Amino acid sequence: ANRLLRRVRDYAQVRANGRITYEVGCEALALFEVDEMGLDKVDKMILSTIIEKFNGGPVGVNTLAVSVGEEIDTIEEVYEPYLLQIGFMQRTPRGRVVTEHAYRHLGLGKESENTLF
Repeated sequence: ANRLLRRVRDYAQVRANGRITYEVGCEALALFEVDEMGLDKVDKMILSTIIEKFNGGPVGVNTLAVSVGEEIDTIEEVYEPYLLQIGFMQRTPRGRVVTEHAYRHLGLGKESENTLF
């Protein structure tokens, strides 16, 4: 949140004489591609990668980091805490798993695990 606040503040410095209003905040968040849940491109890329490459998980953080091109520490310290907090990801003994909430938010349907073929 602080990282995002600094980016909005910088945007306001350049575009709005340093004043952050509701409109300026919305413009900045749209420019930074942050959605209504506070997810940015990397958050969405992490969730989409788990869904598309690993069938929703579980996937280990090392494999996930390589797949999205981020450092393990960055995933664990910057992105993962918020995704866990809002219930879009779970940590299990076998790895990270995307939740139904994330599927719905991203507009994706979860494939049924009970199909025979």
